[in-house]
Amino acid sequence: MSGSTTHLSLWRQQLGRVPEAVWQQADLETLVLADNALAEVSERIGELSRLRMLDLGHNRLTRVPEALGSLPSLTDFLYLHDNRLTSLPASLGRLTRLRYLNISQNAFGTLPDALSEMVGLVELRVEDNHLASLPDWIRQLARLRELSVRNNRLATLPESIGRLRELRQLDLRGTLLCHVPEVLATLP
Repeated sequence: MSGSTTHLSLWRQQLGRVPEAVWQQADLETLVLADNALAEVSERIGELSRLRMLDLGHNRLTRVPEALGSLPSLTDFLYLHDNRLTSLPASLGRLTRLRYLNISQNAFGTLPDALSEMVGLVELRVEDNHLASLPDWIRQLARLRELSVRNNRLATLPESIGRLRELRQLDLRGTLLCHVPEVLATLP
């Protein structure tokens, strides 16, 4: 791992831990560490200041590093699906230009508050968690075009969801909803 690499995929390499050499790749723009049985990721990930896309899906993470919130270029994709996460650090709220976030297949009981500041999100996937409700602050994600909350314990939706004027796709399959707010009918 030497030279100037901008894309690094270590997908399904059974690493168990991230090699230290990865953190020395300062030019990385995309990093795929999916499906490696990772239980942790070093705070050194904050050194990858050019990172635009990060895939940490299909691992064993119970937490993500605070340093993720210090990645100013992380704008394209952040995949954290299929882990063991129950919360996200508040620092992730600084990712205001991130467009796609997938936190599906974890153990979230509530939508992490850090997401309320991710105002650049266009697509949010929170499938297969334990959400019983969506917070009222969901309205702050005004650029959201796709929201997938399928296979959660949702029984109601907040009226504020009607403020998502860009919303084009809302996946509610596999929830406990008996009715949806009338305000949804006013969305384009």
